[in-house]
This record gives sequence, structure tokens and C-alpha cells, in this order.
Amino acid sequence: MQIYYAVGTVLLLLALTAPLALGFGFGAAALARSAIAPFRWIGKTYIAIVRGVPDIAFFLFFVIALDQALEYIRHRIKCPDWDGPVWRGNDFVVCSAAKLPLNNSPQWVHDSYSFLVATFTFAIVFGAFAGNVLFGAMRAVPRGQLETAEAYGMSQRQTFWRVLVPQMWVFALPGLSNLWMVLIKATPLLFLLGIQDIVYWARELGGAAQPRFTAYPHPDWRMWYFLALLVFYLCFTKVSEIVLDRIMARLTFGQATAAGEAQRKAQI
Repeated sequence: MQIYYAVGTVLLLLALTAPLALGFGFGAAALARSAIAPFRWIGKTYIAIVRGVPDIAFFLFFVIALDQALEYIRHRIKCPDWDGPVWRGNDFVVCSAAKLPLNNSPQWVHDSYSFLVATFTFAIVFGAFAGNVLFGAMRAVPRGQLETAEAYGMSQRQTFWRVLVPQMWVFALPGLSNLWMVLIKATPLLFLLGIQDIVYWARELGGAAQPRFTAYPHPDWRMWYFLALLVFYLCFTKVSEIVLDRIMARLTFGQATAAGEAQRKAQI
């Protein structure tokens, strides 16, 4: 049953990561086009740095750095009398009360913590890519429409939410669609973060009988397990394409875009 639970883990990761990454991306894009210089620097720096670092390197570094940062904060709060150094060469040592999670916590707590850290890491990484897509989509909205809204007396805040944001999704959806496909393909990176995903169980269950599976002896079936993973991911991406195409058709209906014009001509 573990491989079925792992499928649920992957689907839950996607369900949580997609809106979080979109939120990070929207915030970064809004900051990147801000008229306030420090905000603009923060947004563009976040997008540039995270996009410029290889995903694997960022996953391995950020997870360790985030975990140690949280434990260090708890260590300073819960163990103020600690007089020893926290960093001892390559070792990071905090008091037992500051561990995340605690050593005596149930296994499900450890698994949940690892999954939440992984989800947050995925959201940070793909949020930077989403921010770049949304920033470009915001710039693609014709400037004349924004000026017209301002001429009618709308404030910058009203222009942003009532004119810019509703129209930018038409330009952003193709890039976000590609990003969603990349996110689906990136889910096997959970294995690098210590989470037993479907790739892990395909390797474990598909291999020849091991001591932990002595009750089910069989030859090396990894090729068939990974072939099943291939079919799973292809079916998942095909369903995603159908759903995204329908969303794109709905957003472009009546819009002055190439897709909207194609819909208009198809109805004539």
C-alpha cells in the first residue's frame, strides 16, 4: 500500500505547492513593478537569484538552511542558558528541546514536518519562475488601457486590481501551463529530501527480494514499475493539458488576442 500512499503524497504536494507558488510569484511580480525602489529590488532579486540557482542545489541547500534556522531560533528561546557553541565544525548542535520535530515525537510528526518543509521549498523555487511569468504578463497588458483607467479617475490600486490583474492572466497562462508541467516532472525531487515518494517505492518494490520483503520474493521488476510511473505521469500531464486548454479558451473568449480572434472567427 505504500506506493499508493506515495501517489497521494505527490498529488497533495501538487495541490499545496501550486497555489503557494502562484502566491509567491504574484507577490514577487507586484514587487518587481513597484514604483518604490526597495520593493522593486526585493522582487527582482528574489526572481533572479532563485531562477539562477540549479533546482537540485537549491533544494539541498535551502532545506538544510531552513531547518537549522528554525532550530536555532527555538534554541535561543528555549535554552537561554546554553553555553556551548552551536556550530562545532561540520556539526550543528542544539539542545534537545529545540529540535524540530522533537526526538520523541511520533513518526507521523517527522513525516509531516519533512513534507511541509518540502512543500515550502517547492513553492519558493517555482514561485520565482511564476513571478517572472506574471511580471512579463503584467508588462504585456497594453499601457493605453491603464492610462484610460487612470483618466477615468481610478487610483493606481484600482487600476491594478480592476484592469491589470484581470487581463494579465490571458498572457500569463501559457507560461504558467508550462510551469505546471515542469512542477509535475519535478515531484521525484522529493526523494532527495528524504520523503518516500513513488520513485522511491518503485525502486524498492521493483528490485529483487530484499530482507524487508522476504514474504514476496520476485526477480528484478524495476523496469515494469518505472514503466508504470511513465504511464502515470503521461496520463497526468495529458489531463492537465485538457484542463488548461479549457481554462485558456474561457479566459480568451471575447479578448483582443490571437486566441480570442480565432474563437470569434470559428463562430462565424
